[in-house]
Amino acid sequence: MKKISTENDYQDAIAAIEVFIKKGFVNLSNSETLALEQVSKAVAAYEKEYYPVPKPDTIQEMIELKMYEMRLTQKKLSELLKIAPDKLSMILNGKRTPDIAFLKAAHENLGIDAGFLLTHA
Repeated sequence: MKKISTENDYQDAIAAIEVFIKKGFVNLSNSETLALEQVSKAVAAYEKEYYPVPKPDTIQEMIELKMYEMRLTQKKLSELLKIAPDKLSMILNGKRTPDIAFLKAAHENLGIDAGFLLTHA
């Protein structure tokens, strides 16, 4: 598929993806699988340009984004970061400032850039 350059082309591409999904991935032929891959890449490129996801402005927003990406609950996140659930809740609600141990754990376990953590702490 060629590059998507208009909103109408984008909507057509989304409709094409939905047809493949309704058919079921295991039921797609090799050519359909290739077509799905191509249209998906074109949609992703269009969305990256015209529907960018805003970057987090705070540590709390970054942590919430990582929780979403990693499909973590606050309980699982507190276990991963090895901090008490109530401490995590207070940090996420802005009632407590993240300490060095929290920032280090967020960097090491969530892959958050150390520069981001230091400039937003």
